[in-house]
This record gives sequence, structure tokens and C-alpha cells, in this order.
Amino acid sequence: MRLPEVERGDTVLHRLLIPTISRFAGYRLPDAARVAFYDRAFVGPVLGAWTQKAMRGPSDWSVAERELMAAMVASWNSCPFCVGAHSAIAARGMDDAVAAAVLADYRTAPIDEKYRAALAFLEKMTRRPTDLTACDARAVLDTGVTAQALQDAAAVGAVFNIVTRNANALGFAMPTPDEFAKAAGMLLRRGYR
Repeated sequence: MRLPEVERGDTVLHRLLIPTISRFAGYRLPDAARVAFYDRAFVGPVLGAWTQKAMRGPSDWSVAERELMAAMVASWNSCPFCVGAHSAIAARGMDDAVAAAVLADYRTAPIDEKYRAALAFLEKMTRRPTDLTACDARAVLDTGVTAQALQDAAAVGAVFNIVTRNANALGFAMPTPDEFAKAAGMLLRRGYR
């Protein structure tokens, strides 16, 4: 359900700020940012800090790898907005063809086995969470992924299982590929806070 407050802002300040930011950026402020203005109690500081830590904090996974994990979670949750946003960011840090191959089928994509195992874990965590067991974690660890790196991947999966459902529930508008690319640059510079 698309909320009018997300489009126009819920306060006078937000009604002025949203179009000002859009004009300055040169593209329509994406709904993910608009929702952060609208629902600061949920989407504001707490979710922003958690997302920042998962996506930009220290990790064995690169920023591009974590962004592609987010895009994969979005794909499994049928969230085209988040697939577009996070694959655009991932493409800034890895070969476009590799990112596209992962999105098409990570099982056959030309990626490291550690990354493939982490994606398999995230897929089960997303699609069949009640079936996830210690054996699934052990399978990832057996490829050489550290316990901390598995926790980092699980944090990406957890936050984007929330974000993608929020985006779908609120009917986020789809930016153009050019707008996704511009927003990707902004998210790489500014992060998620």
C-alpha cells in the first residue's frame, strides 16, 4: 500500500526537504530515503545504524559482496526496488558480468566457493528459515569462511529480509537505471545512516 506521506512527506519540514534534496541530487529521492523521513521511529536511527554496520562495518566481505548479498535477498523476496538499488551499488565494486551471473544463478556463477556457500546459507535463511540448522552453518565454515564472516553475512540477510518486506509492503516506486546508478554513488559516499 503506497502511503501519501511517503511521497510528499509527513511534516512541513519533510515536505520542504524531500523536493530540495531531490533537486540537489538531480533525481527523485528514492522511497527508501523518504520512508526514513516518514517513520523515524522504525526506519530512522536504529535501522540505519544496523544497516550501516552490516553493510559498511569491518568484514571479510567487501562492500560489493555485501551489496550483492542484499540484492540476492531482495531477489528471493521478489523486491525489484532492492534488487535494482543493491545490484547497482555492487556493480560499482565488481565486474558487472559477475554480478549479473550471481543474480541469474549464484550456483553456476564464476565466484569463490566461500561466497557461494554464504549465498546458499542466506537463501535458506530467507526462503526456509525454519529449516536452517547448525549443519548449514558448518557447511559454510567448512569452505574456510570464518565464524565472524558468516555472522556478517547473516546480518546482511537479516536486515534485508526486513528492508525488502518493508519496501514491498509500501509499494516503493521503481527508479530508472540512471537514478539507481546516481543513488548508488550517493550510498557509497554517505552510507546508510
